[in-house]
Amino acid sequence: HRCRISNLTIKRKRISAPTTTMKFSKAFCLSSAALFASSTSAFAFHESPAFKNSLKLHGGGAGTSTAIKADPVPDLKAPPALYQGAVAAGAAKASAPFGKIFKLGIVSGAHIAFGAYLAVTVGGACPGIAASNPGLQKIILGAFGLPFGLIMTLVTGGELFTGNTALVTAAVMEGKTTKKDLVKNWVASYAGNFAGSLLLAYLVFKSGTLGALPGPVAIATAKCSMPFATAFVRGIMCNWLVCMAVYMASGCASLTSKMVAVWFPISAFVALGLDHSVANMFLIPLGILRGAEISISQMFTSNLIPVTLGNIIGGALCVMAPYGLTFGSWGKKDE
Repeated sequence: HRCRISNLTIKRKRISAPTTTMKFSKAFCLSSAALFASSTSAFAFHESPAFKNSLKLHGGGAGTSTAIKADPVPDLKAPPALYQGAVAAGAAKASAPFGKIFKLGIVSGAHIAFGAYLAVTVGGACPGIAASNPGLQKIILGAFGLPFGLIMTLVTGGELFTGNTALVTAAVMEGKTTKKDLVKNWVASYAGNFAGSLLLAYLVFKSGTLGALPGPVAIATAKCSMPFATAFVRGIMCNWLVCMAVYMASGCASLTSKMVAVWFPISAFVALGLDHSVANMFLIPLGILRGAEISISQMFTSNLIPVTLGNIIGGALCVMAPYGLTFGSWGKKDE
């Protein structure tokens, strides 16, 4: 009997605990429901007629859960917006302090130099292809090298003199900056590009990665053997293509579209044998370090000066002037 009574007591204890818990849970749920009902009534959303109309326009309505999505950013701006974006970019570049432009110019000069370094290493080391199929060798020289150098510059927000000849000129012509700031930007970016190019030329020379490759000496010698007018014209056509690459890339939203916008014009100017002043700031000093018989004065008078002047004409007039006359206020008198 004692065993039966003890078993019955245990059973009663086992039953009483869950029963108490269930009662407490039921009371908690009822109080929580009451609290939720009162709180939701305080924050109740009342649909106005305007909101209902807006839902109908977006395909929603009563009893429909429809997310209102913002319009996607276009991957490529329309031509008028592309020009206005270039003007805004030029104004921002012109307003930057000299020191900031110079420092970013050093990095950009090194990036372009890396591109030229790769071009010489790959495309400049194909003597067999150059002899049997010179067109193919030029395509290789252009495709592997300078495009990736310009992509690094544009994506990281660098300061490249040749691109600034177009962008900052547009900002001046639209009244968004001054000629004084244009000169500041051009001088700072040119000096920074030169410093970065010289730095990388020295590092490449000391690295010994080019071995006995004759390409750097031959390239530097050929660039400093042209008549002034020839170098000038090559500079015009070169920066026409370079600034078109910069201009188109500035209107692209994705990295892929920027790369496409850059690759075709840049590989084209290299394959065509045109001259870029910043790339030459690396190629000619590298050739001199490797034994090219070129003096410092000859480097400037025979190449850098005429090519730089040609680059300015190519960027400011050949690229920006047509778009400024069409989409901007170039040549229009204030009413």
